[in-house]
Amino acid sequence: MAYFRKALVLTTLLLCLSSISFATKKRILFIGNSYIYVNDLPTTLYNLALSLGDTLEFDSNTIGGSTLNYHSTDAVSQAKIKQGNWDYIVLQEQSQMPAFDPSQVATDTYPYAKKLCDTIHAYNPCGEVLFYMTWGRKNGDASNCAAYPPICTYTGMQQRLRESYLEMADSNHASVSPVGVAWKTCRTSNPLIELYQVDESHPSVYGTYLIANTFYSTIFHQSSVGASFISAGISSADATTLQTIASNTVLDSLENWQHAGQIPRAIFSHVHTNGNYTFSNSSLRYTISDWDFGDGSAHSSATSPTHTYTSTGTYIVHLKVSKGVCKSDEKSDTIQVNVGPSEIVTVNENATSISYANDNLILQNMHQMDCLKIYSMTGAMLGTFSLQNGKNKIPINLPKGIYVYQLFANKVSVENGKLLL
Repeated sequence: MAYFRKALVLTTLLLCLSSISFATKKRILFIGNSYIYVNDLPTTLYNLALSLGDTLEFDSNTIGGSTLNYHSTDAVSQAKIKQGNWDYIVLQEQSQMPAFDPSQVATDTYPYAKKLCDTIHAYNPCGEVLFYMTWGRKNGDASNCAAYPPICTYTGMQQRLRESYLEMADSNHASVSPVGVAWKTCRTSNPLIELYQVDESHPSVYGTYLIANTFYSTIFHQSSVGASFISAGISSADATTLQTIASNTVLDSLENWQHAGQIPRAIFSHVHTNGNYTFSNSSLRYTISDWDFGDGSAHSSATSPTHTYTSTGTYIVHLKVSKGVCKSDEKSDTIQVNVGPSEIVTVNENATSISYANDNLILQNMHQMDCLKIYSMTGAMLGTFSLQNGKNKIPINLPKGIYVYQLFANKVSVENGKLLL
């Protein structure tokens, strides 16, 4: 299975060109009900992450039909939360309750979400609460339609679920995994993919695979497109469709889902004139900056430093932003230092779209990239390709394996990553 994954952390040029490792490890606790245990979502997510080079440890307490009210006093849930040291604690309400009248949700759901979040924050100061936004029933909630007409249809029920889960996140310094949004997109754009079981409520294997991909991008901040793990019974074409929908839902609007949370996000751009670089730090939710300019010079703790390079060359600039002692995010960019005019280059996680099929790379170039270079994992140059704006179809005659790519604009490297052919 071919795939493209964006590189978020590159610590040295040697790492980029010879022994790239993007592996990340997370510990996750799932608190909820059958929307988690049907088709074994945690194990599906584990296998998906593993196929993309990341690992997770997980535990769960999921009882059919259970509510946040139930979990707020349940001894098992409380004990697992109080173990501490979780990176993420996933909270999922009973599937209908957040879709009810806002006044009812304010009474029957919100207080128990807060109670759980307060306990989680007390025992997991380095952890993030992640609300699991679920989906509307296939044809709405017939059993509660008369009492609250907005949920008579799927669309109305889905809208209320979205509103309630975002409200819970906003009120409790938490993030959201926007599964319901991805679900709606899939229903609209790919109606032949059946996400539901025959009960029109629980997820089919396709639904669970879509959920796992949405959680992957939410937790690891990476696209899952091209993941080699595919749940049994799903075709590779449908898997790619589900991966793409999930990844785009999360990453195209990342701040919609995590703006109320506590995890920093590293973002920077730079302006350069000859060897003089001014870095602009537009990171979010952080208090401390640590810059490594990649040339062996001292690190800088300035918010937006200026740095002078003494020789032409390729450098990995690395920014780590932190909030407190245990919450951080990191971002790296490969830059080519040349003598030339001042120019703005912005690090953009979604600068390009790259896919691989039938021995061709399909590259959607929307950001004036003009050159693509491909290297072996030992750093050997394997090809240089000129790019035009829009769609590029590039024949690739290489053995299956992992490769490194770089994208350039005006001779400056502005994006790099990994390809698995």
